[in-house]
Amino acid sequence: MKDVFARLAYDFLSAIVFLVIYLLTDNVVLATSVAVAGAIGQVVYARAKGKSLNFMTYASLALVIVLGAVTLLTNDPRFMLAKPAIAHFAIGVIMLKRGWMLRYMPPVVAENVPEYVTAAGYAWAALMFVIGIGTIAVATTGDVKLWAFYVSAVAGGAKILAFTVQYAVFRLIVTSRMRAARA
Repeated sequence: MKDVFARLAYDFLSAIVFLVIYLLTDNVVLATSVAVAGAIGQVVYARAKGKSLNFMTYASLALVIVLGAVTLLTNDPRFMLAKPAIAHFAIGVIMLKRGWMLRYMPPVVAENVPEYVTAAGYAWAALMFVIGIGTIAVATTGDVKLWAFYVSAVAGGAKILAFTVQYAVFRLIVTSRMRAARA
């Protein structure tokens, strides 16, 4: 779990840097410039360390540069604020693959309730699309504090709640199926 949060923080580092600098200085140009430089720095650092970079890393860099350039040209932070929505949409599309979640489940779950795991995978895809739409809606307001609340508390809270519900439901169903099989 800790590794997942570390990867997410790494993937969204430029957005985090943008938010922190913007909230501290209220300067869109400075915040965007530092975020773009930070994203480029991440890639250069990874290459220097010999780490292989995947498609998502390059896609994230491209988004930061393109959205950062538009932000700088228009002096409008809404473009940088929309970046996490694009990531949610991309992840949602990936989650539409049937059975994607089965490889992440313990064998007892994958063997006993594969149909529920597949349905949960589609539910996660839907959640990613809803969060992405919400991110865009909040980003269009241009209110950075509202956006920060949405991205951290609302989107993060929705994912934690979904994970908790999924865990409880799977545990309940697997336990009841195993008891029924023993009887």
